[in-house]
Amino acid sequence: MVIKVFVATSSGSIAIRKKQQEVVGFLEANKIDFKELDIAGDEDNRKWMRENVPGEKKPQNGIPLPPQIFNEEQYCGDFDSFFSAKEENIIYSFLGLAPPPGSKVTKPPEEESSLPNGDVVGEAQSTTEGTEKAEESGENEAQKEDKEDAGNLAESQEKNEEEGETTTEETEDITKEGAEGEAEEEEAEKGEEEAPGEEDDS
Repeated sequence: MVIKVFVATSSGSIAIRKKQQEVVGFLEANKIDFKELDIAGDEDNRKWMRENVPGEKKPQNGIPLPPQIFNEEQYCGDFDSFFSAKEENIIYSFLGLAPPPGSKVTKPPEEESSLPNGDVVGEAQSTTEGTEKAEESGENEAQKEDKEDAGNLAESQEKNEEEGETTTEETEDITKEGAEGEAEEEEAEKGEEEAPGEEDDS
């Protein structure tokens, strides 16, 4: 199958010449086989083009202007249709050709991205939330540890105070015992002193 591009090489319209050059340049750049047919110098080409352009694609005066694109005898479209297909990356479908292997045009625009952006954003958000939660839990654990440490310090202080009270009580007991012992010794000494006096009286 060969793409046929009907052009008017001697057209006096700058707009038409620009459109023809854009179509031809695009086909050459993408290495698409095509045949350029001049309607200005060949009456048969002009007649064939006018007869094969569908009625709904013809202008009001019934004379379609170049460039007009065909795939063999099958009508593809005019410049406006070609331009739209190029912008939408469906040029091969427009021309009725199979896209070359590895071509970006092989994928329709809807399938170009394997994953919708929403899913990717959602995953990123969930990952961020998970990180924040992990940080919060880490902070909570750190706060718990601080509280536990503070509690341990308070307990140790209380124990030290209790031990201090116990020691004080023991010291008081020892002091009392010592005082009682001294009192007994003093009484005994007094008794001994009184004893000789009694003997003298007798």
